[in-house]
Amino acid sequence: MEGTCKATIMDGPAMQRALTRIAHEIVERNEGSTDLALVGIIRRGETLANRLADEMESIQGVRPEIGSLDISFYRDDVTRNIAPVLHATHIPFTVDKRNIILVDDVLFTGRTVRSALNALMDYGRPSKVQLAVMVDRGHRELPIRADFVGKNVPSSHEEDVRVYVTPLDDRDAVEIWDVSSKKKKGGAE
Repeated sequence: MEGTCKATIMDGPAMQRALTRIAHEIVERNEGSTDLALVGIIRRGETLANRLADEMESIQGVRPEIGSLDISFYRDDVTRNIAPVLHATHIPFTVDKRNIILVDDVLFTGRTVRSALNALMDYGRPSKVQLAVMVDRGHRELPIRADFVGKNVPSSHEEDVRVYVTPLDDRDAVEIWDVSSKKKKGGAE
């Protein structure tokens, strides 16, 4: 990825505190965690869902079921991506009549979440779907909002908010990158 890192807005301990807070909010709003299942959007959403499940288990003594969701072929820009990277969706429980917490790293335009909702509905009809994200950066193109947010990060279109999580990355962090020169050169958005 091109660009220049402008700022680190969350380090590993800050991300862990946010996950702990989100887990408490989820448990409180849903009056426990026994009827919940977490579904992480592959890749970083899946890692964050597992960490949330760890936190919820430490709060309630019950680990919610966890699944992962690949949305590659549900995206509205799939035709522009010549060779999308495919991952296996793994939902080892019934979605029907369940309260699902959909987990992702960054909420931006809302298009990824729309794709995830479409993909999830192919597995059944949940009672309720709530959205948990590490970062909400605004700039919605669709009427989608997060129910649980680690940090609101207002940013411009010339900036990219990147969430890093171990073991996928070499660290846990949220950074703002300036990608304006990349877009001026005709780079992808």
